[in-house]
Order: sequence, then C-alpha cells, then structure tokens
Amino acid sequence: MVSEQTQVVSRNQVRIDRRALRHNFNTITEEVGPGVAVMAMVKGDAYGHGMTETAAVLAGCGCRIYGVAELVEAVTLRRAGIGGDIFVLLGFVAEEAEQFLLYDLTPVVFLHQDIEALSQAAVQHGREIGVHLKIDCGMGRLGLLPAEVPAFKQRIDNLPGIFLAGIMAHLPEADQRQAASTPQVFSCFQETIDRLGAGFTGVRHIANSGATMYFPGMHCNMVRAGISLYGCYPDGGASDDLGAGARLQPVMSFVTRVAQVRDLPAGSGISYGHTYVTTRPTTIAVLPLGYEDGYLRDLSNRGEVLIHGRRAPVRGRICMNLCMVDVTEIPGVAVGDEVVLLGRQDDAEITADEIAGWMGTISYEVLCLFGNNNSRIHIDGKR
Repeated sequence: MVSEQTQVVSRNQVRIDRRALRHNFNTITEEVGPGVAVMAMVKGDAYGHGMTETAAVLAGCGCRIYGVAELVEAVTLRRAGIGGDIFVLLGFVAEEAEQFLLYDLTPVVFLHQDIEALSQAAVQHGREIGVHLKIDCGMGRLGLLPAEVPAFKQRIDNLPGIFLAGIMAHLPEADQRQAASTPQVFSCFQETIDRLGAGFTGVRHIANSGATMYFPGMHCNMVRAGISLYGCYPDGGASDDLGAGARLQPVMSFVTRVAQVRDLPAGSGISYGHTYVTTRPTTIAVLPLGYEDGYLRDLSNRGEVLIHGRRAPVRGRICMNLCMVDVTEIPGVAVGDEVVLLGRQDDAEITADEIAGWMGTISYEVLCLFGNNNSRIHIDGKR
C-alpha cells in the first residue's frame, strides 16, 4: 500500500537560489547608493522565479518597493503578507479603483478615467492616494505624450483625494550602451518634468536594469531592477566595467534526469522528421522533457546540456515531453544521472543568455519559460 505521505515530484526541476537573489539585490542597492531607492520588479511571476517567494526573500534584505504588471498580482502579494509599496504598472479597470485603497497599493496612471475613479474611491474612504504618472518619452507604449502632461497634472491637482507622488518613463534601448536614443529619451523626461515648475517635488524614475547598471546619471530618485535581480545582464554581457553587473549571480537553474540510454548504429534517424541522422555509432541519452516544459523546438539540433560536467548536444527534434542528446563522448552516462539544462555542473556552465542565443530570443523569455512551466524549489546555495 502506498503511504499518503509519499511525495511524488517531477524529474524536471527549476531551482531558485535565494542566496544569489539576496546577493544581487544587495549588490544593486550598494551600487546605486543610499540616496536612490530600488524597486524590485516581480511581475511575470518574478520572471519565472515565483512572485510571492521572491518578494519574501527580498523583504528580508530590506526591500520595501515592488513592481507588478496587474492589480491581481499586487493583491496576491498583499494577501501573502508582503508589506511596503507595491506599484501596479499597467493600469486597471476603473471599477476596481477601490482595491488600491483597500490594499494600500500605488497606481501608475495615464488615463483620465483612472484618476477620476481613484479620486472617487479615495473620497469614499476618507483618504488620499498618491499616483505615479507614466510618460511616453520615446518608448512608444503606454503613457502620456509630453505635451499632454501639464493638463493631466492639473486635473490630478484639482481632484480631491488624489495627489501626484511620482512621474516615470521607460528607456527603450538602455541595454545597448551606445544607443543614441537613451540620452534623448532621458532628456525628454527631465525637460517634461522641469516644465511643470517647482510644483512637482515627487519621485522621478526611468532607469530599468540597463540604465541602473550602465547609466548611473539616470538613476534619479529610484531605479527599477528587473532582469539584473535574477542574475542576468540586459545586454547579455558581463564585462568588468559594468559596476554591479560584473558581480551578479544567476538565480535560476534547470535540471532533469536521464530517462534512458540507447546505442544506435550509424544511419539512425532521431525523433520526428529525422532531422538528425547519426553518421557513426552513437550513444543517445533520452531526457524526459520537451516544449511543454519550456524547452522549445527552437532548440532542436542547436541546444546543449551538461552531463558529468561536459556538454552534450541536442539531436533531432524536441518533442512535447522528450528530447535526445548525444553522449557518445561522455563515458558512463546512466539512467538517473542529473542533467543541467540551465546552470552550472562542475566547471561547466550554460547561461540563460546562451540558451536565448540558440532560441533567437532574450534571457527574460528563457527564465519565464523555464520557471513558469516546471516545478520550482527554493534553495540556499549550491545543491
């Protein structure tokens, strides 16, 4: 009889290193200095790292400001006991304005209907609520155009129960240190605020991870640390001249275990479509994961994994729940051996940026794919 206490877990496991997360937050905080607040971006389930768990770890480091995309994420954090300021960056449905008062949340605004709904809710609760205004200075996404800002601010000033606590914008190319748009967008941001005169004394923030690491002159009162918190570099690099970036540590690793080892003769086709055919007697290790687990078909015949501290190339098309790797040059591979898809094994390492290169994407997407499609465990240090 099987005990009710028996725990069955997936062989595919994403490990989140709390020690590395703490290290990254502390490093970024030290780099920006005591006069600059750090908003920890935990949207997208903390880039696949687990939103509530990540926020709790950061709270233990002294983090008091968090950024999420949607109201439901902010409410989830509050219900999980996360204190401090929680910013909702993507707006909200006007009928939900009261939730910002009930859960003490900070709205980012860019629509007249939103500030009117917040004003009404604040008056009903006998309170005031501070909002942050989103400006589009060249990103081409959400926000008011600079010319619209004075009238919008005046409307906020005229509404009861609401006040302008901050102004923000976003940099479209801060991950590229030589991009001409970055100083142009920042200049537009500063000039737009300056035209408001001495009437605005709130928080200014425009720096994402790229500007946090590469453009210290753009830190303003607060930076918004996203991918850097999780140990990746906005430009995919790790040069020694990047300040905080040179010392970041990857937080996520992704492992599985060998399901079968097979010896195939030369001329054997592997997986759907036989996109790879062996040219010699070949030892294949079959792994119990595929695109359902975020290990996408784009990695077919491109990706590599680590087994026994050595690289093994992916062979053939990746399936929904299976993929195959060539271990001919790695002796002694057996069923149950640990396989590292992302992370370090012995002296070898596969990074999220390397995987992103094989997939034709960015590290952000790799982390979200792996983290949100697999069982996560949180650890402290190496395992």
